Amino acid sequence: MTATTDGAGTPGADPGSTTPDTVQGAQEAAARATRHLLARQDAAGWWKGDLETNVTMDAEDLLLRQFLGIRDEATTQAAALFIRGEQREDGTWATFHGGPPELSATIEAYVALRLAGDAPDAPHMARASAWVRAHGGIAAARVFTRIWLALFGWWSWDHLPELPPELVFLPPWVPLNIYDFGCWARQTIVPLTVVSAKRPVRPAPFALDELHTDARRPYPPVNRPAPLVSWEGLFQRMDKALHVYRRFAPRRLRKAAMDTAARWIIERQESDGCWGGIQPPAVYSVIALHLLGYDLAHPVMRAGLESLDRFAVWREDGARMVEACQSPVWDTCLAAIALADAGLAPDHPALVKAADWMLGEEIVRTGDWAVRRPGLAPGGWAFEFHNDTYPDIDDTAEVVLALRRIRHPEPARVEAAIARGVSWNLGMQSGNGAWGAFDADNTSPFPNRLPFCDFGEVIDPPSADVTAHVVEMLAVEGKAADPRTRRGIAWLLAEQEPGGAWFGRWGTNYVYGTGSVVPALTAAGFAPGHPAIRRAVSWLESVQNEDGGWGEDQRSYKDPEWAGKGASTASQTAWALMALLSAGERHGKAVERGIGYLVETQREDGSWDEPYFTGTGFPWDFSINYHLYRQVFPLTALGRYLYGEPFAPGEA
Repeated sequence: MTATTDGAGTPGADPGSTTPDTVQGAQEAAARATRHLLARQDAAGWWKGDLETNVTMDAEDLLLRQFLGIRDEATTQAAALFIRGEQREDGTWATFHGGPPELSATIEAYVALRLAGDAPDAPHMARASAWVRAHGGIAAARVFTRIWLALFGWWSWDHLPELPPELVFLPPWVPLNIYDFGCWARQTIVPLTVVSAKRPVRPAPFALDELHTDARRPYPPVNRPAPLVSWEGLFQRMDKALHVYRRFAPRRLRKAAMDTAARWIIERQESDGCWGGIQPPAVYSVIALHLLGYDLAHPVMRAGLESLDRFAVWREDGARMVEACQSPVWDTCLAAIALADAGLAPDHPALVKAADWMLGEEIVRTGDWAVRRPGLAPGGWAFEFHNDTYPDIDDTAEVVLALRRIRHPEPARVEAAIARGVSWNLGMQSGNGAWGAFDADNTSPFPNRLPFCDFGEVIDPPSADVTAHVVEMLAVEGKAADPRTRRGIAWLLAEQEPGGAWFGRWGTNYVYGTGSVVPALTAAGFAPGHPAIRRAVSWLESVQNEDGGWGEDQRSYKDPEWAGKGASTASQTAWALMALLSAGERHGKAVERGIGYLVETQREDGSWDEPYFTGTGFPWDFSINYHLYRQVFPLTALGRYLYGEPFAPGEA
């Protein structure tokens, strides 16, 4: 890439085009976006946007504080202000902007507002409870919601799936051992085995009769079990057997299991006090350790609670939103890529500072991934500030791609870090040739079948988007012809949908998957005329909205009719443009209209507005609005429109 910009981000090269107005608009928009993004960089070199999910994070935070006896009025009212602001006219809460009502989220939000003092007969509360009753009441809620209610006696532990702590003793080769679960589920399930064994009940501050379809019969009869010959039937009967085992479990064995679980939890606490850099494992780890006798003043507990406080975003109106996670490494590498692709000089101080910070975040110690890859040397990056136990393959690939765009004064340091990252990613390739996010070959069919696991994806199989980012990184590193890269490419080609799109696991959805795979294939040397690329181009053109943008609703994870359909967003428009541009469509009408959408919808300060959730934690079950996506991806697309692809196919 030869174009450069001055410190303000003004393009300094004429890219040429067939539509001068479109080019000029793109230049001006890129300059504004560059200035905006540069102004958001932290003095330490990183970027981080808010990571917005849903109100269950805020409700569970209050329930945790109630359970521990540390809930204060200021935090409660600030959380309640946020939760009330997310309630819809029908009294419900959704799990993503514009989505349908969700029962468990509505129950948890309602209980949180009861903790804040909202009366059950207040209009907004009465609407919520009426909707809950009409949709099955507490009995129809997910397991995790009922666990929170069981902590206060609002639900019976006897009516929850059993989760024995003896699971921690199962070796990695035994089905349903803890390493068969994805890292996020593993970190949650281990502490929950302790909670399940202890079955604590704190005094309830009020009754919740209004959330049952019939308060006299809170536990409706269970439907007839599934046939024994089915997997569902087998696991239902296994759960019944575990309930019986609970009554006869040898005390010494159970105590040894809980002690082992406690050691496992403490060994994985990060330097900032959190677990895995995400809220759910931290919450349940604090509860489990507290039940095992750890006082709140204990250093482990104190650090854990302080880490949860750092997940809180205090808004100008006084509302308090709890993030499920924080994404500084991901945001920083994407911001660096965007700025570099938009023409910022590779030795610009902002990029050098970002590289310094990313280099300092490299993880060079072994984590849980080594259970499946015991001989592999470490060298990767995590998503969060602190998560050394769980670096991830996606972040590592994108950090390498970002570092390759920056001219750092210590090139040997950069090369050494890149070499370790490339080697680690190659070593994390799964047996089918593709890549998952955190582990290799985390594809057991059993964890998702457990009655306990109704909260979303609990395994980490390979995905097209992660595999594409690794393939793109390997191609940039000159490894396009490497047999391991070719296996990844073969897997991607086999995964293309009949209509031409690719499924998106960590972003919504087919637009994200396609926007990830096409640039990877072209980086690996595929010509724009390759049939797979032409099918992808045709699909993207077919789902472009009338306003020139692209959008895809979270409902596409449940209903194929929603594939590629939804209100236009800046980030999803950028993903589509990145694919089309890499496919040689710069002069096409679809690209011109897409660039026009970004230019026309940009705000005066250089940013874009995006209330829609375009990120994914668990497809459909847990959606994310990354507040920096609306800034980094449009700038990347504008830059590539103006200056072309940053690397020639297959070359470093």
